[in-house]
Amino acid sequence: MAEFVKIYPENPNEKAIAKVVDVLKNGGVIIYPTDTVYAMGCDITNNKALEKLARLKGIKLQKNRWSFVCEDFSHLSDYVKQMDGSTFKLIKRALPGPYTFILPGSNNLPKNFKNRKTVGIRISSNSIVQAILKKLGNPIVTTSIYDEDEIIEYTTDPEIIYDNYKNQVDLIIDGGFGGNIPSTIVDLTTYEPEVIREGKGDINSIL
Repeated sequence: MAEFVKIYPENPNEKAIAKVVDVLKNGGVIIYPTDTVYAMGCDITNNKALEKLARLKGIKLQKNRWSFVCEDFSHLSDYVKQMDGSTFKLIKRALPGPYTFILPGSNNLPKNFKNRKTVGIRISSNSIVQAILKKLGNPIVTTSIYDEDEIIEYTTDPEIIYDNYKNQVDLIIDGGFGGNIPSTIVDLTTYEPEVIREGKGDINSIL
């Protein structure tokens, strides 16, 4: 059964963050709050965890389209090809924030992602995520968790999330009520930025 760990975003507890990071390093899958909706994720470098996440999502690992949540721009640049000036400025305006950018993947992608020409990148402004990534030292892969209720779509109450997922994942963070609007997805691999999904991020403020 999953551990249920309360972490306050105003001042993330170091011991609690260390516990989360230990679970990630040992191949665990966690559910955690972001600056948009609650998400499921694992350590990008841990094959066992990636395979478990794929099983939970009911897909083959090689077919995944998960995004990478990075701590900062140095992490981001590890996994994408060098950006031109206008692309970099656009991303700088938007991140950290509720946006996912699709960019050309670099040759440094982990082996389970080598078949991908593009990668979705996020830098979350959520302080809990930032604390986890800082201590972990590398990105985590992420995928939103959906509610079976078609009207609600995204569960916001961490206690309900725990009841739904306690027998599937290894640790669930209670970071308070989450949002119910996902990130705005922007494809930057085309000639002009293309909005794939309008979400929480205001696209007009960054283009």
